[in-house]
Amino acid sequence: MAAKGKTTTKAKTHKGARKRFKLTAKGKVKMHKAGKRHNLSSKSRNRKRRLTKPTLVFKGLVDEIRKAFPHG
Repeated sequence: MAAKGKTTTKAKTHKGARKRFKLTAKGKVKMHKAGKRHNLSSKSRNRKRRLTKPTLVFKGLVDEIRKAFPHG
């Protein structure tokens, strides 16, 4: 039992990050590419297909995003 008045807060996952990113088993961060929502008629078929596939997040941002996943 915890001492009276000495409770710790739970570490919570950032809900916005949870919707946008996924952590792989090895700890890498996956995301979907932007640019596949509108104005698709001006984009080539190959470009639209490339935008569909998930990609890994730029290494400089990985540490920042991992902070949003305390249990991941």
